[in-house]
Amino acid sequence: MLSKTFTPAEAEKRLYEGWEGAGAFAADPQSNARPFTIMIPPPNVTGSLHMGHALTFTIQDTLIRWRRMQGRDALWQPGTDHAGIATQMVVERLLDGEGTSRQALGREKFLDRVWAWKAESGGSITTQLRRLGASLDWPRERFTMDEGLSRAVRQVFVRLYREGLIYRDRRLVNWDPEFQSAISDLEVESQEVKGHLWHLRYPIDGAPDRFITVATTRPETMLGDTGVAVHPTDARYRDLVGRHAILPLVGRRIPIVADEYSDPEKGTGAVKITPAHDFNDFGVGQRHDLAMPTVLDLRARVTLEEIAADLTPVPGVADPDFVHALAGKDRAEARKLIVAELERLGLLEKVEPHTHAVPHADRGGAVIEPRLTTQWFCDAATLAKPAIAAVESGRTQFVPKQWENTFFAWMRDIQPWCISRQLWWGHRIPAWYAPDGSVFVAHDEAEAQAQARETFGRDVELTQDDDVLDTWFSSGLWPFSTLGWPEQTPELARYYPGDVLVTGFDIIFFWVARMMMLGIHVMEDVPFHTVYIHGLVRDERGQKMSKSKGNVIDPLALIDEFGADALRFSICALTGPGRDVKLGRARVESDRSFVTKLWNAARFCEMNGVRPVAGFDPVSLRLPLTRWIVDAANAAVADATAALEAYRLNDYAQAGYRFTWNLFCDWFVEFAKPVLAEGDTADANEVRAAAAHVLGTILRLLHPVMPFVTEELWDQFGYGEACSLIHAPWPEAVPVPDAEAARAELDWVVRLIGEVRTVRSEMGVPPSVKLPVWLKDAAPATLARAERWREAIGRLARAADLGALEGALPKGAAQSVLDEATVVLPLEGAIDLAAERARLEKEIAKAADEAGKVERKLANPDFVTRAKPEVVEENRERLTAARDQVARLQAALGRIAGS
Repeated sequence: MLSKTFTPAEAEKRLYEGWEGAGAFAADPQSNARPFTIMIPPPNVTGSLHMGHALTFTIQDTLIRWRRMQGRDALWQPGTDHAGIATQMVVERLLDGEGTSRQALGREKFLDRVWAWKAESGGSITTQLRRLGASLDWPRERFTMDEGLSRAVRQVFVRLYREGLIYRDRRLVNWDPEFQSAISDLEVESQEVKGHLWHLRYPIDGAPDRFITVATTRPETMLGDTGVAVHPTDARYRDLVGRHAILPLVGRRIPIVADEYSDPEKGTGAVKITPAHDFNDFGVGQRHDLAMPTVLDLRARVTLEEIAADLTPVPGVADPDFVHALAGKDRAEARKLIVAELERLGLLEKVEPHTHAVPHADRGGAVIEPRLTTQWFCDAATLAKPAIAAVESGRTQFVPKQWENTFFAWMRDIQPWCISRQLWWGHRIPAWYAPDGSVFVAHDEAEAQAQARETFGRDVELTQDDDVLDTWFSSGLWPFSTLGWPEQTPELARYYPGDVLVTGFDIIFFWVARMMMLGIHVMEDVPFHTVYIHGLVRDERGQKMSKSKGNVIDPLALIDEFGADALRFSICALTGPGRDVKLGRARVESDRSFVTKLWNAARFCEMNGVRPVAGFDPVSLRLPLTRWIVDAANAAVADATAALEAYRLNDYAQAGYRFTWNLFCDWFVEFAKPVLAEGDTADANEVRAAAAHVLGTILRLLHPVMPFVTEELWDQFGYGEACSLIHAPWPEAVPVPDAEAARAELDWVVRLIGEVRTVRSEMGVPPSVKLPVWLKDAAPATLARAERWREAIGRLARAADLGALEGALPKGAAQSVLDEATVVLPLEGAIDLAAERARLEKEIAKAADEAGKVERKLANPDFVTRAKPEVVEENRERLTAARDQVARLQAALGRIAGS
């Protein structure tokens, strides 16, 4: 017997443990079934479940459960990422709280401590994924630092190095001066900062009293200037191209070069070039063969090592003693001192307030310093070409398709990939150095020693590179390293390439592109056939979630309050192709009502003797009601299946919702009540059998998105053994005799009752008041149909009487057209018609005024240009709603206009 209410807190843990204990999530490499593979985007081992996780893992679990029910051999590969910087920061903070540091421990002991932390605290995210209902094949869980994956990393690194695709070079990188490591673009967050634009006057060499003025947001880097760039077509500076300026404070002669990087419309049109501390300047420096001295050290303090020889006294312009005094100063302090000195020398023309984007490390918040260092790089441009071709040819397809353009734009302009990080936690680069600097790249130290012995003719002492690899390098191998590569395992042969990768658009370049490049190069095939790109989770107003705004939603708190099914359904229902998900607590609370509605409908069925009927044959159905609901279930299955095939998760959720709530609960149950009340009659038993079939179809249809409540009902009703719904077959259409006639009959009844309800609601007729329902100009078949359903229409439409209307319309009657007939409701005496007209006219005017205001706002180009996209979209939605309101109210007024 079902309890009065479904209690997620009790059922979810029990059901999940039942599935997991029974091995219900397991793939079977020995199966003859067609495989279906999804590789999990491995969450950071340091992570806790957030709404972004809830979104992507709900989508993936919905797809994997659906394919599993279709009979596919479904592998959802679990695992976590070692998250180099994030994990090292966590452990370093712990050490700091203990009064020690990684440097004090030394590398080996520090790494032991990280592994100990991982064993103790690194599994929280996998526990939380279980609470969401994620049906991952847990015994196959991998970690990017486990031995098998580490071996794969070494193998690929050595191979790419020997192929000339990995190399060492001195280039500009994002440098975190607090963490003292290069970091990837993904780990950089641009923040709008209110700063200044300093206009500095650089004297022209050999032209007394002539200056070229440059504008900069970073005067502290001027010590490393080695040129000034102007646009080739800028007439103001044409005569200066090829000449030199004198760098203030330093006294270095620097060339004035013509380069299209300089924008004549920006600032002064002249740009100071500091190749070692700006990415754009680095490119200019390469094109014009400029020197690239570093003037800020690893901690972003002034260093003079590379410019000491350049310091030249120039009266009124440069003073070496002042520059020497800057050595060791923090960049912020150096900026103040430099600006003050330039002002004293009369070389500061003006200072303007200036808001600009400043790169910060997303972990720790340090201001990033572009820094010229020797690092390991991967030739991404060469690896990108086959990946581009794979998408162009359709071997890998993006859904929605427009994301291919983003992929192409990034890949066709890809830069060398800096793959080294100055960390201790991570895959240590398999390169060893001899005393003379010779480098030996090998799978292990013994192989490196053998290479060195062959080179030098004797044993030499080798030192391994201290750096580790970028986390994205090992993540890029995830689709095949997790399956056992470089061993040729049965899993690798069966599950690579995967079917679909589900991820957010923000890591198309950082992760998707790297998996494509490395998968095609190493495995000679794409890593997945489809890339499904979803949007971001925002709050209900479309604002990005952030701690500073106080609008972050904790998915675990929502699960605690409303259950995992409600959260999962909300996510799916809101996940349209290429659309961000606007999610708030109220939406999840509302969707809990759907879970409750399903539970209550099942309780009604149970209380009325509905149980699965062995051998149920829909071909034997006689009643229009049973044929209609089974046929409608067929349509819902077709709609849901088509939506999932096309990755339209919102349409899948809506197909299940519409059928379950609107047709089954609101209509079928109501139509069935008087038949079921007959007891043990043939009609009642047919309705029970059809209800059992349809309820079982609903449970299977909704299981991928609402696994817990559906499994509980499946088990309780005895459709199968405990925890068996997860492997029940996905529903398919069944034959229904004379379905078209049943559909026409019941759909007409539903539409008639709906029209009457709409008119009553719009006219403000109290629920307690019953009104006659007349059909004017109705065909004999329509009148006969109405007579057959007189009881249901009278009960559900609050109809005092039902029949044909002969002659003129009664005074004060509301009308509504239904096919060939006009539905007439006499209102005189039931409501105050004059007051109702006045109310409707007032509401029409109010809604029209609202529509006009929003329309004028959207017609203002200044508003559309300056407002945030989500605000513009919100106003468009308001305009549509207001116009719909006007149309609805005008239609309501029209119903009684002639009375």
